[in-house]
Amino acid sequence: MQITRRHLLALTAAAPVLALSTRSAMAATPSIYAEDGIAVDGTDVVGYFTQGAPVAGDAAITHDYMGATWRFSSVENRNLFAADPEKYAPQYGGYCAFAVSQGYTASTIPDAWSIVDDKLYLNFSRRVQRRWERDIPGHIAAADANWPSVLNA
Repeated sequence: MQITRRHLLALTAAAPVLALSTRSAMAATPSIYAEDGIAVDGTDVVGYFTQGAPVAGDAAITHDYMGATWRFSSVENRNLFAADPEKYAPQYGGYCAFAVSQGYTASTIPDAWSIVDDKLYLNFSRRVQRRWERDIPGHIAAADANWPSVLNA
């Protein structure tokens, strides 16, 4: 086959469309669950550990980590997170731990949470959290086996 100027022009015109369609086909679920770029609905994740409860973060006290903005109730909490984000960030990127154990991702709410072995786990709802609590070790083992491949499912 002989390549002509017309073939080159057609290929050049098609390249951006091909690039966009390839990018869409390769798109996967983001590794951090964040509504409008804000992780954990703006909840200070350090507060789960230090105050034993979800604490609202301040939009003026933030830290960017893994493509999401994390909010904190104090500069001290932000600094603790920045020094060791893996210690405080929820498991499975903040997606519902029960869902990940079942092989898919789901959103979470700040009020459905638990700390197990110094790790934060979030769930879709309080009802789903009760299902999670029926076999936490089994669900963690299953979720660990599914993570992060569920992001590409």
